[in-house]
Amino acid sequence: MEKNERHCERVFSNGDAYVGNMKQELPHGNGRYTWSDETVYEGEWEEGKMTGKGRICWSSGATYEGDFSGGYVHGLGTFTAVDGSVYVGAWRMNVQHGLGRKKYSNLDVYEGSWREGIHEGSGRYSWYAGNTYTGNWKAGNMCGRGAMKWENGDLFDGFWLDGLRHGSGFYRFADGGYYFGTWTKGLKDGKGTFYPVGAKLPSLKKWYNSVGYYDMKHSLLSHTSSANLEDFDPKKPRVKRSLSEKLSIGGIFRSPGRISLRAKSLDGAFRVGDPVGEAPLLDSSHSLSFSSNEDQNKVQDHCNLVYEREYMQGVLIKERVRNDAAELSHKNKWRNKIQPKEQRKKPGQAIFKGHRSYYLMLNLQLGIRYTVGKITPVPMREVRSSDFGPRARIRMYFPRNGSKLTPPHKSIDFYWKDYCPMVFRNLREMFKIDAADYMMSICGGDGLRELSSPGKSGSIFYLSKDERFVIKTQRRSELKVRFVVMGNMFCTELRIHRRYDLKGSTQGRCTNKHEIDENTTLKDLDLSYVFQMDKSWRKSLFKQISLDCMFLESQCIIDYSLLLGLHFRAPEHLKALADSSNALHRESSDEGVSHSQELLIPPKGLLLVTHEPNSVNTLPGPHIRGSTLRAAAAGDEEVDLFLPDTGRLRVQLGVNMPAQAIRKVPHVGAESTEIELVEVYDVVLYLGIIDILQEYNIKKKIEHAYKSLLFDPLSISAVEPKVYSKRFISFLERVFPDQM
Repeated sequence: MEKNERHCERVFSNGDAYVGNMKQELPHGNGRYTWSDETVYEGEWEEGKMTGKGRICWSSGATYEGDFSGGYVHGLGTFTAVDGSVYVGAWRMNVQHGLGRKKYSNLDVYEGSWREGIHEGSGRYSWYAGNTYTGNWKAGNMCGRGAMKWENGDLFDGFWLDGLRHGSGFYRFADGGYYFGTWTKGLKDGKGTFYPVGAKLPSLKKWYNSVGYYDMKHSLLSHTSSANLEDFDPKKPRVKRSLSEKLSIGGIFRSPGRISLRAKSLDGAFRVGDPVGEAPLLDSSHSLSFSSNEDQNKVQDHCNLVYEREYMQGVLIKERVRNDAAELSHKNKWRNKIQPKEQRKKPGQAIFKGHRSYYLMLNLQLGIRYTVGKITPVPMREVRSSDFGPRARIRMYFPRNGSKLTPPHKSIDFYWKDYCPMVFRNLREMFKIDAADYMMSICGGDGLRELSSPGKSGSIFYLSKDERFVIKTQRRSELKVRFVVMGNMFCTELRIHRRYDLKGSTQGRCTNKHEIDENTTLKDLDLSYVFQMDKSWRKSLFKQISLDCMFLESQCIIDYSLLLGLHFRAPEHLKALADSSNALHRESSDEGVSHSQELLIPPKGLLLVTHEPNSVNTLPGPHIRGSTLRAAAAGDEEVDLFLPDTGRLRVQLGVNMPAQAIRKVPHVGAESTEIELVEVYDVVLYLGIIDILQEYNIKKKIEHAYKSLLFDPLSISAVEPKVYSKRFISFLERVFPDQM
């Protein structure tokens, strides 16, 4: 025993007790410490801190045995939770961190890399039902390269994002068929190729190289045994901590929780809003193995046909049959097509150093981060009249080298003003927008994207990296920019195929047909559809529009619009989204592909089902605006929109509203004009009134007087508020006609 070290028993005033060796009134050496709540630690101590080997048993029944350092669980050890789950592996500062294996209470097993208590890095998750995922993880979700296999033998190998298939990959069916293609958020999306059983497959090794896969032997995790953990010896920092503090370790064993899985067969798409683990997943073999190209050539009964398919968010919209021999002749072209869809098409232009908006973006991000961080700690309260007006603002100077109140930055010197911060803070609270999420969305490291302006105002639009928010400049000069941050109405589960900005005016309200693509915002004269929906929904919609217009009219506001987004089910008729028959024929001729059959899949119907709150995505977002709608077709119950291979979506006023888009077909040639031909498409609508800040001021009155001399006064946008409101509603009543 060291000098000044002695064995003794101590009972503290708070009810704790210690029996063991002490050094200068502090536990040192071996000892047993019992807290008043009956939590017990027995093991090694160093100057009052648990350091070395030891075992702790909490009053709840949970136990840990292994390494400690500076009063923390740190090193290698085994933690057994109350529910029976067991973690064996590395720890850092009371949290699973490093290489480890956890067996959950439902007998699921994860083994691999951990970071701050969650799965991150390479790892394997084996479900008790027999399904397994092997690959990369990030923030507890499957992310990056990975492979999954269902217990029935189906397998997917490809890229993942936030627990969903996202990017290029291939799906191998248990019967031997293969599908090579791309996925977006768990759904087949874009072009791909299906090889039936017996068809000659392309070389998997060459395909891996074409889509950016690395060496297969190192990209997927081989089986990790507990023996590997013995080779891991983390450093043990000395952390000072007073004995008077209770070691409340019980609440800090953060765990991602077990991942529940319902076994699925076939190529089941992931559902919108489902938990991450509800995905069919690889067997528990030590590593994945793939047959060589020679083995693939030995399959019996070769099939001469393969199928080129095109999907739109899980819906098969086009299929053509072609000769398998033609595949090899155009494989180089096909490789370029099989790339993650997110990389090929993203709205707007990335802002980089040297871009005209680079410093403006840095200023916006720094200013928003500063003011939101400043206002968030203020206790929540109702908005007062003093929260409005010119004095209700935060004004700050941001020199490049920093100051006592501002950090140094890489932009230019600038002044920043945040108007009515408490008002906008309350608005964010009303829409359940978390301050941290808001700042990360706009101020994150990926930056903003600049969008082309759909209007004539000269405003510039920016899109946050996760597309939840839109920033619109209000007025420009050499030194200032006024801007407003808005929720992005089109941050939706479904892709927006067409978008319209509708004012009810006609002068200049059309778009150059050669400039139209999926991200173009069209105008009044571009709209060739009318939309029919449930009668009660139409009634609710126009009741709300009338109330909104009445308010805007009372505030002398004009120039507002109805922003309308359309999601088409099977949108093969849209020129920007599908090849015309001539283009398709030309492409086929260039590639030497012979057609024996070409199919256009008709639109599928939209199904309403009784609302189930636990079955839909309830995460707050800028497009979550109204209460759930009721439908007579469901017994006047609140309803969800059910889409095959996509999931359930909550139907709200202006959000996820199913309807039919109807368009008249012009007569061609000598066909009879007595019969009216129409096209009918199933669509999902997203809509809301935007641009509500323009007053009918002296400038607008002058604009009205001038343009009235050149055009029909009722056709121009700048009219007095009462006329604008009446014309706006009248136009929308024609766009959404009452059903006969």
